[in-house]
Amino acid sequence: MSQKVRTRFAPSPTGFMHVGNLRTALFEYLIAKSNGGDFILRIEDTDRERYVEGAEDVIYRTLAQVGFRHDEGPDIGGPYGPYVQSQRKPIYKKYAEQLVREGKAYNCFCTKERLDALHAARGENGGGYDRHCRNLPKEEVERLLAAGTPHVIRQKMPLEGSTTFDDVVYGPITIENRELEDQILLKSDGFPTYNFANVVDDHLMRITHVVRGCEYLTSTPKYKLLYEAFGWQVPVYIRLPLIMGRNPDGSVSKLSKRHGSTGFADLVAEGYLPEVIVNYIALLGWTPKDNREIFTLDELVRNFSIDGIGKSPAVFDYDKLLWLNGEYLRAMPQEEFIRRAMPYFRRVFPEGDRPWDVLAGVLQPRISRFTEIPKLLAFFRELPEYPAEDFVNRKSRTNLENSAQMLRAALPVLQRQEEWTAGALRACLTGLAKELGVKNGTLLWPVRIAAAGQKVTPGGAFEILAVLGKDEALRRLNLGLRKLTDKEPEK
Repeated sequence: MSQKVRTRFAPSPTGFMHVGNLRTALFEYLIAKSNGGDFILRIEDTDRERYVEGAEDVIYRTLAQVGFRHDEGPDIGGPYGPYVQSQRKPIYKKYAEQLVREGKAYNCFCTKERLDALHAARGENGGGYDRHCRNLPKEEVERLLAAGTPHVIRQKMPLEGSTTFDDVVYGPITIENRELEDQILLKSDGFPTYNFANVVDDHLMRITHVVRGCEYLTSTPKYKLLYEAFGWQVPVYIRLPLIMGRNPDGSVSKLSKRHGSTGFADLVAEGYLPEVIVNYIALLGWTPKDNREIFTLDELVRNFSIDGIGKSPAVFDYDKLLWLNGEYLRAMPQEEFIRRAMPYFRRVFPEGDRPWDVLAGVLQPRISRFTEIPKLLAFFRELPEYPAEDFVNRKSRTNLENSAQMLRAALPVLQRQEEWTAGALRACLTGLAKELGVKNGTLLWPVRIAAAGQKVTPGGAFEILAVLGKDEALRRLNLGLRKLTDKEPEK
Protein backbone atom coordinates (compact mmCIF):
# COMPACT_ATOMS: atom_id res chain seq x y z
CA MET A 1 0.00 0.00 0.00
CA SER A 2 1.63 3.21 -1.17
CA GLN A 3 -0.41 5.63 0.95
CA LYS A 4 0.65 6.55 4.46
CA VAL A 5 -0.33 3.94 7.06
CA ARG A 6 -3.06 5.19 9.36
CA THR A 7 -4.63 3.18 12.16
CA ARG A 8 -7.24 4.15 14.70
CA PHE A 9 -8.09 3.14 18.24
CA ALA A 10 -11.83 3.63 18.57
CA PRO A 11 -12.95 2.69 22.09
CA SER A 12 -16.48 3.07 23.40
CA PRO A 13 -16.70 5.00 26.70
CA THR A 14 -18.54 2.23 28.50
CA GLY A 15 -16.33 1.66 31.56
CA PHE A 16 -12.89 0.30 32.31
CA MET A 17 -10.12 -0.55 29.85
CA HIS A 18 -10.05 -4.32 29.35
CA VAL A 19 -6.70 -5.90 28.47
CA GLY A 20 -8.27 -7.03 25.18
CA ASN A 21 -9.06 -3.42 24.27
CA LEU A 22 -5.59 -2.35 25.31
CA ARG A 23 -3.98 -5.08 23.18
CA THR A 24 -5.99 -3.86 20.17
CA ALA A 25 -4.77 -0.31 20.83
CA LEU A 26 -1.19 -1.56 21.17
CA PHE A 27 -1.22 -3.47 17.90
CA GLU A 28 -2.80 -0.51 16.09
CA TYR A 29 -0.12 1.74 17.57
CA LEU A 30 2.67 -0.67 16.58
CA ILE A 31 1.38 -1.12 13.03
CA ALA A 32 1.26 2.64 12.54
CA LYS A 33 4.55 3.53 14.19
CA SER A 34 6.56 0.61 12.78
CA ASN A 35 5.58 1.88 9.33
CA GLY A 36 6.13 5.58 10.02
CA GLY A 37 2.36 6.17 10.05
CA ASP A 38 -0.26 7.91 12.17
CA PHE A 39 -2.17 6.55 15.16
CA ILE A 40 -5.64 8.11 15.54
CA LEU A 41 -7.90 8.20 18.60
CA ARG A 42 -11.64 8.21 17.92
CA ILE A 43 -14.33 8.00 20.59
CA GLU A 44 -17.25 5.81 19.53
CA ASP A 45 -20.04 6.96 21.81
CA THR A 46 -23.12 6.25 19.69
CA ASP A 47 -24.34 3.47 22.00
CA ARG A 48 -25.97 5.86 24.44
CA GLU A 49 -27.48 3.10 26.61
CA ARG A 50 -24.02 1.79 27.53
CA TYR A 51 -22.36 5.20 27.90
CA VAL A 52 -20.63 5.64 31.29
CA GLU A 53 -19.90 9.10 32.67
CA GLY A 54 -16.15 9.59 33.14
CA ALA A 55 -15.20 6.67 30.90
CA GLU A 56 -13.58 9.01 28.36
CA ASP A 57 -11.20 10.17 31.09
CA VAL A 58 -10.25 6.53 31.68
CA ILE A 59 -9.36 6.21 27.98
CA TYR A 60 -7.14 9.31 27.98
CA ARG A 61 -5.51 8.39 31.29
CA THR A 62 -4.75 4.84 30.17
CA LEU A 63 -3.22 5.92 26.86
CA ALA A 64 -1.04 8.42 28.72
CA GLN A 65 0.10 5.80 31.24
CA VAL A 66 1.14 3.31 28.57
CA GLY A 67 2.70 5.91 26.26
CA PHE A 68 0.50 5.45 23.18
CA ARG A 69 0.66 9.03 21.91
CA HIS A 70 -2.00 9.64 19.29
CA ASP A 71 -1.40 11.95 16.34
CA GLU A 72 -5.04 13.05 15.99
CA GLY A 73 -7.97 12.87 18.36
CA PRO A 74 -10.73 14.72 20.21
CA ASP A 75 -8.29 16.40 22.59
CA ILE A 76 -5.72 17.55 20.02
CA GLY A 77 -7.81 17.81 16.85
CA GLY A 78 -6.69 16.98 13.34
CA PRO A 79 -7.71 17.39 9.70
CA TYR A 80 -10.53 14.80 9.76
CA GLY A 81 -12.48 15.73 12.89
CA PRO A 82 -14.59 15.79 14.83
CA TYR A 83 -13.19 12.64 16.42
CA VAL A 84 -16.21 11.90 18.62
CA GLN A 85 -18.95 10.00 16.82
CA SER A 86 -21.87 11.68 18.59
CA GLN A 87 -20.64 14.95 17.06
CA ARG A 88 -20.74 13.45 13.54
CA LYS A 89 -24.48 12.64 13.29
CA PRO A 90 -25.09 14.94 10.29
CA ILE A 91 -22.28 13.15 8.41
CA TYR A 92 -23.86 9.72 8.92
CA LYS A 93 -27.29 11.02 7.93
CA LYS A 94 -25.86 12.43 4.70
CA TYR A 95 -24.23 9.15 3.68
CA ALA A 96 -27.18 6.97 4.70
CA GLU A 97 -29.54 9.12 2.64
CA GLN A 98 -27.10 8.94 -0.27
CA LEU A 99 -27.48 5.16 -0.32
CA VAL A 100 -31.28 5.51 -0.18
CA ARG A 101 -31.22 7.84 -3.18
CA GLU A 102 -29.03 5.39 -5.08
CA GLY A 103 -31.38 2.49 -4.34
CA LYS A 104 -28.81 0.73 -2.13
CA ALA A 105 -30.68 1.33 1.11
CA TYR A 106 -34.27 1.99 2.17
CA ASN A 107 -36.42 3.48 4.89
CA CYS A 108 -37.88 0.83 7.21
CA PHE A 109 -40.96 1.77 9.21
CA CYS A 110 -41.47 -1.53 11.06
CA THR A 111 -42.33 -1.02 14.72
CA LYS A 112 -40.55 -2.68 17.60
CA GLU A 113 -43.72 -4.67 18.28
CA ARG A 114 -43.74 -6.07 14.73
CA LEU A 115 -40.06 -6.98 14.89
CA ASP A 116 -40.49 -8.65 18.30
CA ALA A 117 -43.44 -10.64 17.00
CA LEU A 118 -41.47 -11.65 13.90
CA HIS A 119 -38.58 -12.82 16.03
CA ALA A 120 -40.88 -14.77 18.35
CA ALA A 121 -42.64 -16.45 15.44
CA ARG A 122 -39.41 -17.46 13.74
CA GLY A 123 -37.60 -18.61 16.88
CA GLU A 124 -33.90 -18.33 17.64
CA ASN A 125 -32.75 -19.78 14.31
CA GLY A 126 -35.55 -18.47 12.12
CA GLY A 127 -33.50 -15.86 10.28
CA GLY A 128 -33.38 -12.09 10.60
CA TYR A 129 -35.55 -9.26 9.36
CA ASP A 130 -38.03 -10.30 6.63
CA ARG A 131 -37.36 -7.22 4.43
CA HIS A 132 -40.99 -6.13 4.78
CA CYS A 133 -40.22 -2.49 3.86
CA ARG A 134 -37.57 -3.19 1.21
CA ASN A 135 -39.93 -2.77 -1.76
CA LEU A 136 -42.58 -0.39 -0.43
CA PRO A 137 -44.08 1.80 -3.17
CA LYS A 138 -42.44 5.20 -3.45
CA GLU A 139 -45.75 6.95 -2.70
CA GLU A 140 -46.18 4.96 0.53
CA VAL A 141 -42.66 5.81 1.66
CA GLU A 142 -43.23 9.52 0.98
CA ARG A 143 -46.54 9.45 2.84
CA LEU A 144 -45.00 7.82 5.91
CA LEU A 145 -42.05 10.21 5.89
CA ALA A 146 -44.36 13.23 5.57
CA ALA A 147 -46.37 11.96 8.52
CA GLY A 148 -43.22 11.81 10.64
CA THR A 149 -43.43 8.06 11.10
CA PRO A 150 -40.42 6.76 13.05
CA HIS A 151 -38.10 4.78 10.85
CA VAL A 152 -34.62 3.40 10.40
CA ILE A 153 -32.50 3.17 7.27
CA ARG A 154 -31.47 -0.35 6.21
CA GLN A 155 -28.94 -1.43 3.61
CA LYS A 156 -30.18 -3.62 0.75
CA MET A 157 -27.99 -6.68 1.09
CA PRO A 158 -27.50 -8.94 -1.96
CA LEU A 159 -29.95 -11.84 -1.94
CA GLU A 160 -27.79 -14.30 -3.84
CA GLY A 161 -24.16 -15.30 -4.15
CA SER A 162 -21.50 -14.84 -1.50
CA THR A 163 -19.14 -12.19 -0.16
CA THR A 164 -15.44 -12.91 0.38
CA PHE A 165 -13.01 -10.76 2.24
CA ASP A 166 -9.34 -11.25 3.03
CA ASP A 167 -7.92 -11.01 6.51
CA VAL A 168 -4.16 -10.70 6.94
CA VAL A 169 -4.10 -13.27 9.75
CA TYR A 170 -6.99 -15.62 8.92
CA GLY A 171 -6.89 -15.43 5.12
CA PRO A 172 -9.98 -15.38 2.85
CA ILE A 173 -13.35 -15.73 4.59
CA THR A 174 -16.52 -16.33 2.56
CA ILE A 175 -20.08 -15.76 3.79
CA GLU A 176 -23.21 -16.70 1.90
CA ASN A 177 -25.22 -13.51 1.30
CA ARG A 178 -28.48 -15.22 2.21
CA GLU A 179 -27.17 -15.38 5.79
CA LEU A 180 -26.96 -11.58 6.00
CA GLU A 181 -30.05 -9.59 6.93
CA ASP A 182 -30.60 -6.06 5.70
CA GLN A 183 -28.52 -4.31 8.34
CA ILE A 184 -29.64 -1.07 9.96
CA LEU A 185 -27.41 1.88 9.09
CA LEU A 186 -29.22 4.73 10.84
CA LYS A 187 -31.44 4.22 13.89
CA SER A 188 -34.70 6.05 14.48
CA ASP A 189 -32.99 8.47 16.91
CA GLY A 190 -30.60 9.58 14.18
CA PHE A 191 -27.62 7.75 15.63
CA PRO A 192 -25.73 5.39 13.33
CA THR A 193 -25.19 1.73 14.08
CA TYR A 194 -21.69 0.68 15.06
CA ASN A 195 -20.90 -0.97 11.72
CA PHE A 196 -22.10 1.95 9.61
CA ALA A 197 -20.33 4.63 11.64
CA ASN A 198 -17.10 2.63 11.53
CA VAL A 199 -17.09 2.33 7.76
CA VAL A 200 -17.95 5.99 7.14
CA ASP A 201 -15.42 7.24 9.66
CA ASP A 202 -12.64 4.91 8.58
CA HIS A 203 -13.06 6.04 4.99
CA LEU A 204 -13.26 9.75 5.76
CA MET A 205 -10.33 9.55 8.18
CA ARG A 206 -8.29 7.63 5.58
CA ILE A 207 -7.69 4.62 7.83
CA THR A 208 -5.58 2.05 5.99
CA HIS A 209 -5.45 -0.79 8.54
CA VAL A 210 -8.27 -1.95 10.84
CA VAL A 211 -7.39 -4.15 13.83
CA ARG A 212 -10.06 -6.02 15.78
CA GLY A 213 -10.53 -9.23 17.72
CA CYS A 214 -11.29 -12.39 15.77
CA GLU A 215 -14.63 -12.75 17.56
CA TYR A 216 -15.92 -10.13 15.10
CA LEU A 217 -14.65 -12.02 12.06
CA THR A 218 -18.11 -12.82 10.65
CA SER A 219 -19.19 -9.17 10.74
CA THR A 220 -16.53 -8.13 8.23
CA PRO A 221 -18.62 -9.00 5.12
CA LYS A 222 -21.07 -6.31 6.23
CA TYR A 223 -18.23 -3.81 6.17
CA LYS A 224 -17.07 -4.94 2.77
CA LEU A 225 -20.58 -4.67 1.30
CA LEU A 226 -20.84 -1.12 2.65
CA TYR A 227 -17.50 -0.15 1.13
CA GLU A 228 -18.63 -1.61 -2.18
CA ALA A 229 -21.97 0.23 -1.98
CA PHE A 230 -20.09 3.53 -1.73
CA GLY A 231 -17.37 2.52 -4.18
CA TRP A 232 -14.69 3.03 -1.54
CA GLN A 233 -11.42 1.15 -1.09
CA VAL A 234 -11.55 -1.55 1.59
CA PRO A 235 -8.81 -1.14 4.24
CA VAL A 236 -6.51 -3.95 5.35
CA TYR A 237 -8.22 -6.06 8.03
CA ILE A 238 -6.18 -7.67 10.79
CA ARG A 239 -8.01 -9.89 13.25
CA LEU A 240 -6.31 -10.74 16.54
CA PRO A 241 -6.61 -14.14 18.24
CA LEU A 242 -8.72 -14.53 21.36
CA ILE A 243 -7.26 -13.96 24.82
CA MET A 244 -8.09 -16.91 27.06
CA GLY A 245 -7.83 -17.57 30.79
CA ARG A 246 -6.89 -20.84 32.45
CA ASN A 247 -9.54 -22.50 34.61
CA PRO A 248 -8.81 -24.43 37.83
CA ASP A 249 -9.27 -27.75 36.00
CA GLY A 250 -6.60 -26.81 33.44
CA SER A 251 -9.03 -26.00 30.63
CA VAL A 252 -9.17 -22.57 29.04
CA SER A 253 -12.05 -20.21 28.28
CA LYS A 254 -12.37 -16.62 27.14
CA LEU A 255 -10.62 -14.35 29.64
CA SER A 256 -12.99 -13.00 32.28
CA LYS A 257 -12.92 -11.77 35.88
CA ARG A 258 -13.21 -15.32 37.18
CA HIS A 259 -9.62 -15.82 36.02
CA GLY A 260 -8.32 -12.67 37.74
CA SER A 261 -8.20 -8.96 37.06
CA THR A 262 -8.85 -8.17 33.40
CA GLY A 263 -8.87 -4.36 33.56
CA PHE A 264 -5.75 -2.26 33.06
CA ALA A 265 -6.48 -0.05 36.09
CA ASP A 266 -7.08 -3.10 38.30
CA LEU A 267 -3.78 -4.66 37.26
CA VAL A 268 -1.96 -1.39 37.97
CA ALA A 269 -3.65 -1.20 41.38
CA GLU A 270 -2.35 -4.70 42.08
CA GLY A 271 1.19 -3.49 41.49
CA TYR A 272 1.88 -4.34 37.86
CA LEU A 273 3.80 -1.63 36.04
CA PRO A 274 2.05 -0.10 33.00
CA GLU A 275 5.07 -0.82 30.81
CA VAL A 276 5.08 -4.45 31.96
CA ILE A 277 1.40 -4.86 31.07
CA VAL A 278 2.14 -3.45 27.61
CA ASN A 279 5.17 -5.72 27.19
CA TYR A 280 3.16 -8.76 28.25
CA ILE A 281 0.06 -8.19 26.14
CA ALA A 282 2.27 -7.63 23.08
CA LEU A 283 3.21 -11.30 23.41
CA LEU A 284 -0.44 -12.42 23.48
CA GLY A 285 -0.85 -13.41 19.86
CA TRP A 286 2.42 -12.02 18.47
CA THR A 287 5.75 -13.84 18.29
CA PRO A 288 8.96 -11.80 17.93
CA LYS A 289 11.39 -13.10 15.32
CA ASP A 290 14.16 -13.56 17.91
CA ASN A 291 11.92 -15.02 20.67
CA ARG A 292 12.78 -12.19 23.04
CA GLU A 293 10.40 -11.58 25.94
CA ILE A 294 11.38 -8.20 27.35
CA PHE A 295 10.76 -5.05 25.28
CA THR A 296 10.34 -1.36 25.88
CA LEU A 297 7.61 0.28 23.82
CA ASP A 298 10.23 1.76 21.46
CA GLU A 299 11.79 -1.68 21.04
CA LEU A 300 8.37 -3.13 20.22
CA VAL A 301 7.95 -0.49 17.51
CA ARG A 302 11.34 -1.39 16.02
CA ASN A 303 10.74 -5.15 16.16
CA PHE A 304 7.04 -5.44 15.31
CA SER A 305 5.80 -7.01 12.10
CA ILE A 306 2.29 -8.06 11.17
CA ASP A 307 3.43 -11.47 9.98
CA GLY A 308 4.28 -12.34 13.59
CA ILE A 309 0.59 -12.33 14.56
CA GLY A 310 -0.78 -15.86 14.92
CA LYS A 311 -4.22 -17.45 14.79
CA SER A 312 -4.03 -19.55 17.95
CA PRO A 313 -5.73 -18.23 21.09
CA ALA A 314 -3.34 -16.75 23.64
CA VAL A 315 -3.59 -17.68 27.33
CA PHE A 316 -3.23 -14.85 29.85
CA ASP A 317 -0.75 -16.27 32.37
CA TYR A 318 -0.76 -14.27 35.60
CA ASP A 319 2.36 -16.10 36.85
CA LYS A 320 4.23 -15.04 33.73
CA LEU A 321 3.04 -11.45 34.19
CA LEU A 322 4.27 -11.52 37.80
CA TRP A 323 7.65 -12.89 36.72
CA LEU A 324 7.99 -10.19 34.07
CA ASN A 325 7.08 -7.49 36.59
CA GLY A 326 9.82 -8.72 38.92
CA GLU A 327 12.36 -8.67 36.11
CA TYR A 328 11.49 -5.04 35.37
CA LEU A 329 11.84 -4.07 39.04
CA ARG A 330 15.24 -5.72 39.34
CA ALA A 331 16.51 -4.03 36.18
CA MET A 332 15.29 -0.59 37.25
CA PRO A 333 17.86 2.07 38.22
CA GLN A 334 17.75 2.45 42.00
CA GLU A 335 16.79 6.11 41.81
CA GLU A 336 13.75 5.25 39.68
CA PHE A 337 12.88 2.32 41.95
CA ILE A 338 12.84 4.65 44.96
CA ARG A 339 10.72 7.23 43.14
CA ARG A 340 8.10 4.72 42.08
CA ALA A 341 8.17 2.86 45.39
CA MET A 342 7.72 6.05 47.42
CA PRO A 343 3.88 5.93 47.64
CA TYR A 344 4.25 2.46 49.20
CA PHE A 345 7.11 3.53 51.47
CA ARG A 346 4.91 6.36 52.70
CA ARG A 347 2.23 3.94 53.86
CA VAL A 348 4.78 2.71 56.39
CA PHE A 349 6.71 5.94 56.94
CA PRO A 350 4.13 8.74 56.39
CA GLU A 351 6.51 11.45 57.54
CA GLY A 352 10.18 12.26 57.65
CA ASP A 353 13.13 10.92 55.75
CA ARG A 354 14.61 7.45 55.80
CA PRO A 355 17.60 5.80 54.16
CA TRP A 356 15.56 5.00 51.06
CA ASP A 357 18.61 3.60 49.29
CA VAL A 358 18.97 1.01 52.05
CA LEU A 359 15.34 -0.02 51.70
CA ALA A 360 15.68 -0.18 47.92
CA GLY A 361 18.83 -2.27 48.28
CA VAL A 362 17.06 -4.96 50.30
CA LEU A 363 13.70 -4.86 48.50
CA GLN A 364 14.63 -4.55 44.84
CA PRO A 365 16.10 -8.07 44.52
CA ARG A 366 13.22 -9.61 46.48
CA ILE A 367 9.88 -8.20 45.41
CA SER A 368 7.83 -8.76 42.27
CA ARG A 369 5.36 -5.90 42.85
CA PHE A 370 5.53 -2.60 44.70
CA THR A 371 2.30 -3.53 46.49
CA GLU A 372 4.27 -6.09 48.52
CA ILE A 373 6.21 -3.30 50.25
CA PRO A 374 3.76 -2.18 52.98
CA LYS A 375 3.29 -5.74 54.29
CA LEU A 376 7.01 -6.52 54.17
CA LEU A 377 7.86 -3.31 56.04
CA ALA A 378 4.94 -3.33 58.50
CA PHE A 379 7.27 -4.25 61.40
CA PHE A 380 9.01 -0.86 61.01
CA ARG A 381 5.75 0.93 61.74
CA GLU A 382 4.87 -1.18 64.75
CA LEU A 383 6.91 -3.81 66.57
CA PRO A 384 5.00 -7.10 66.33
CA GLU A 385 4.29 -9.26 69.36
CA TYR A 386 6.78 -12.12 69.37
CA PRO A 387 7.80 -14.89 71.81
CA ALA A 388 11.19 -14.98 73.48
CA GLU A 389 11.74 -18.37 71.85
CA ASP A 390 12.32 -16.54 68.54
CA PHE A 391 15.78 -15.66 69.84
CA VAL A 392 16.73 -19.32 69.72
CA ASN A 393 18.39 -20.27 66.43
CA ARG A 394 20.43 -23.41 65.94
CA LYS A 395 22.29 -22.17 62.88
CA SER A 396 23.37 -18.95 64.59
CA ARG A 397 24.09 -20.90 67.80
CA THR A 398 21.87 -18.72 69.94
CA ASN A 399 19.76 -19.56 72.96
CA LEU A 400 17.87 -17.50 75.51
CA GLU A 401 20.91 -17.06 77.72
CA ASN A 402 23.52 -15.98 75.18
CA SER A 403 20.96 -13.84 73.30
CA ALA A 404 20.54 -11.77 76.46
CA GLN A 405 24.33 -11.55 76.74
CA MET A 406 24.61 -10.34 73.14
CA LEU A 407 22.01 -7.61 73.63
CA ARG A 408 23.65 -6.46 76.88
CA ALA A 409 26.94 -6.16 75.01
CA ALA A 410 25.45 -4.47 71.95
CA LEU A 411 23.34 -1.81 73.66
CA PRO A 412 26.11 0.36 75.15
CA VAL A 413 28.20 0.07 71.99
CA LEU A 414 25.27 1.16 69.84
CA GLN A 415 24.43 3.92 72.31
CA ARG A 416 27.91 5.38 71.72
CA GLN A 417 27.66 4.97 67.93
CA GLU A 418 27.43 8.37 66.27
CA GLU A 419 27.23 7.52 62.57
CA TRP A 420 23.92 5.67 62.16
CA THR A 421 24.21 4.20 58.68
CA ALA A 422 24.05 0.61 57.54
CA GLY A 423 27.75 0.66 56.66
CA ALA A 424 28.84 2.16 59.97
CA LEU A 425 26.60 -0.22 61.93
CA ARG A 426 28.06 -3.18 60.06
CA ALA A 427 31.57 -2.16 61.06
CA CYS A 428 30.46 -1.52 64.64
CA LEU A 429 28.67 -4.84 65.19
CA THR A 430 31.07 -7.11 63.30
CA GLY A 431 33.85 -5.50 65.32
CA LEU A 432 31.94 -6.23 68.52
CA ALA A 433 31.41 -9.88 67.54
CA LYS A 434 35.12 -10.25 66.96
CA GLU A 435 35.85 -8.63 70.33
CA LEU A 436 33.39 -11.01 72.03
CA GLY A 437 34.91 -13.98 70.26
CA VAL A 438 31.63 -15.12 68.68
CA LYS A 439 30.47 -15.66 65.11
CA ASN A 440 28.68 -12.68 63.52
CA GLY A 441 25.39 -14.59 63.45
CA THR A 442 25.47 -15.24 67.20
CA LEU A 443 25.40 -11.49 67.80
CA LEU A 444 23.31 -10.39 64.85
CA TRP A 445 20.44 -12.89 65.23
CA PRO A 446 19.26 -11.57 68.63
CA VAL A 447 19.83 -7.96 67.50
CA ARG A 448 17.66 -8.52 64.42
CA ILE A 449 14.92 -10.36 66.34
CA ALA A 450 14.74 -7.57 68.92
CA ALA A 451 14.73 -4.87 66.23
CA ALA A 452 12.19 -6.49 63.91
CA GLY A 453 10.11 -8.75 66.14
CA GLN A 454 10.03 -11.45 63.44
CA LYS A 455 12.28 -14.15 62.06
CA VAL A 456 11.96 -13.40 58.35
CA THR A 457 12.82 -9.86 57.27
CA PRO A 458 13.87 -8.03 54.12
CA GLY A 459 17.43 -7.13 54.94
CA GLY A 460 19.59 -7.94 57.91
CA ALA A 461 20.31 -6.34 61.26
CA PHE A 462 22.41 -3.47 59.87
CA GLU A 463 19.77 -2.33 57.39
CA ILE A 464 16.93 -2.68 59.89
CA LEU A 465 18.73 -0.66 62.56
CA ALA A 466 19.60 2.04 60.01
CA VAL A 467 16.01 2.38 58.81
CA LEU A 468 14.56 2.38 62.34
CA GLY A 469 16.81 5.22 63.43
CA LYS A 470 18.89 5.24 66.58
CA ASP A 471 16.25 6.06 69.19
CA GLU A 472 13.68 3.52 68.01
CA ALA A 473 16.34 0.85 67.45
CA LEU A 474 17.70 1.21 71.00
CA ARG A 475 14.15 1.21 72.42
CA ARG A 476 13.37 -2.08 70.66
CA LEU A 477 16.64 -3.71 71.71
CA ASN A 478 15.93 -2.78 75.34
CA LEU A 479 12.45 -4.31 75.02
CA GLY A 480 14.02 -7.47 73.64
CA LEU A 481 16.46 -7.65 76.50
CA ARG A 482 13.62 -7.20 78.99
CA LYS A 483 11.72 -10.04 77.30
CA LEU A 484 14.78 -12.28 77.67
CA THR A 485 15.42 -11.16 81.25
CA ASP A 486 11.90 -12.18 82.19
CA LYS A 487 12.74 -15.64 80.86
CA GLU A 488 15.99 -15.97 82.84
CA PRO A 489 15.72 -18.29 85.86
CA GLU A 490 15.99 -16.64 89.26
CA LYS A 491 19.36 -17.07 90.94
